[in-house]
Amino acid sequence: MIKLRLLSKSANSLRHSATVIFLHGSGDTGPGIREWVHEILERELEFPHIKMLYPTAPLQSYTPIEGELSTVWFDRPIAIHIPENRKVMEKAYDILRKLINNEIKDGIPVNRIIVGGFSMGGALALHAGFHVNRHLAGIIAYACFINNDSVIYETLHKESGSKFPELLMFHGSDDPVIPLAWSEHCFKNLCKLGVKGQFKIIPEVEHDLEKHALEDIEQWISKKLLPLQTSDRKKLD
Repeated sequence: MIKLRLLSKSANSLRHSATVIFLHGSGDTGPGIREWVHEILERELEFPHIKMLYPTAPLQSYTPIEGELSTVWFDRPIAIHIPENRKVMEKAYDILRKLINNEIKDGIPVNRIIVGGFSMGGALALHAGFHVNRHLAGIIAYACFINNDSVIYETLHKESGSKFPELLMFHGSDDPVIPLAWSEHCFKNLCKLGVKGQFKIIPEVEHDLEKHALEDIEQWISKKLLPLQTSDRKKLD
């Protein structure tokens, strides 16, 4: 059984009424990406009523580094045209379901949970909202892509006419790891299948987090997950 190491951050001791799950990229950890965000913003990414959750992926074999062990959500080659390994993805979905269900059991409605991530974490976030659970509040995908034959496209096609989580995507214009064109291609395909959202290109940025993008994410989260009124908060207690 996969055991996830979790790192959460709440702005205060008050009962939180919403959750953001943010997934790191390949080879990183939850504490690692939290610290990276802190270094860029020179402060925590935090909200009085929102729990920030930074899980760490399991250690497993990773093809791009010749099968060596790494903290990754799933194994894959970094190529958009290679078929998606759906058997491998099922293990990642189990992780997503556990993370989301833990928050629901803690009293957080699914429509007050946002899943986001960087690089591989961003790709898994897309799977979270458009394949695993389309009732989430929103999806943040930063510097990532999904394969051309992704199960996501099949799911969206089957659920045509349904409402999907709003999407916020970012990509550096000079990304040498994942070409900007891959991410743009994915966003356009998602929109054709009914996803609503924004795609933002970060000028002169490579495969990195960037301050203005993080500030945009902060504002977007604040608008998507407004504080609850007193009567609504009591329902969560």
